[in-house]
Amino acid sequence: MSDFDQLLQRSVQDIIPKKGLEEKLKAGKKLKVYLGIDPTSTNIHLGNAVPLRKLRDFQNAGHEVIFLVGSFTALIGDTSDKEAMRQPLTQAQIESNFQTYKEQASKILDFSKAKILYNGDWLSNLSFQNIVELAQNFTVQQMIQRDMYQKRLQADKPIGLHEFLYPLMQGYDSVHMEVDLEIGGNDQLFNMLAGRTLLQSYKGKEKHVLTTPLIEGTDGRKMSKSYGNVINITDAPKDMFGRVMSIADELIVKYFMFCTDLPMKEIDEIDQSLKSGANPRDAKVRLAHELVKMYHSIEASDQAEKDFVTMFQKKGIPDDIPEFKLNGDRNIIDLLLLCELVGSRSDGRRMIQQGCVWINEDQKITSHEEVIHVEEGMVVQVGKRKFGKIV
Repeated sequence: MSDFDQLLQRSVQDIIPKKGLEEKLKAGKKLKVYLGIDPTSTNIHLGNAVPLRKLRDFQNAGHEVIFLVGSFTALIGDTSDKEAMRQPLTQAQIESNFQTYKEQASKILDFSKAKILYNGDWLSNLSFQNIVELAQNFTVQQMIQRDMYQKRLQADKPIGLHEFLYPLMQGYDSVHMEVDLEIGGNDQLFNMLAGRTLLQSYKGKEKHVLTTPLIEGTDGRKMSKSYGNVINITDAPKDMFGRVMSIADELIVKYFMFCTDLPMKEIDEIDQSLKSGANPRDAKVRLAHELVKMYHSIEASDQAEKDFVTMFQKKGIPDDIPEFKLNGDRNIIDLLLLCELVGSRSDGRRMIQQGCVWINEDQKITSHEEVIHVEEGMVVQVGKRKFGKIV
């Protein structure tokens, strides 16, 4: 795959309009390209990283790139992929969340060659008259025909009037920055097209839109912070490796294509080997190793693989596990909480009911009322990856 094909094909779902963008790139035109991310969480996950990596591709090709933090749009809350209204964040929550965004994104993007902008710098200055003028470019029919709204109407779920303002605000970002291309996940298509409409209306300029595919998380649903099925790019190497190993087999090739830099020739070979009956676990180990290496280091990746093999294939307990200084008799739920192995008492009871709690590998806990005599050297285990050692 040539560099040009790599730019416009790999991890790309749609380009609107495609022909015009191809012509500009072939003519050697340097474009102003941007990606916006609302700081709705403290972490960037692999799904967020797909469009961010595409922005990096354009950066590597010599184009001007902008990493836009949605410091204002996060106040409204985008519900493009939501089945209900998203609760708007407070300014304090937004400020707290985006504190680490640059550090995380720098694992992918070279910020010495990129701009960081905050849309609150211009959106917060819009007057009510400005917003009315923006709204005149769209109809209620255009808004309400969106699939997510139709589903909510059929389910008799509310649609907030403020939700109609989100695409206007995101669209105005394109007007203010006068960009040539916006990159985003496929769930952002409507919002990005709103920017295309507004930029044409206000500046008479054409903006192209490039969407990237959405990827599924560890439970098979779209990777989303709301579902808790994410693999964060800041996850500890061991956790990242283990979570990648838990994805469905049918996602292996997709993850290689959209989440790694492995050449397409090698990915095609992996795909063919899987279709020919190769063990998916081996391909998944390679995938996990590749991702940990990308976001941490080759040494961390080698160690994470070693820990995984020790824990799952040899059925052993890893050497490096958290230690807790405890003694006396403890109710099992209290012990799990003190060892930070569950998030709540109900979580602990559920794990016991599912048969996922063990003491020293051989004592399976079957009752949440069980009292454990805590001793030095004891290992408490929840599921396949969580351990705590008593010292």
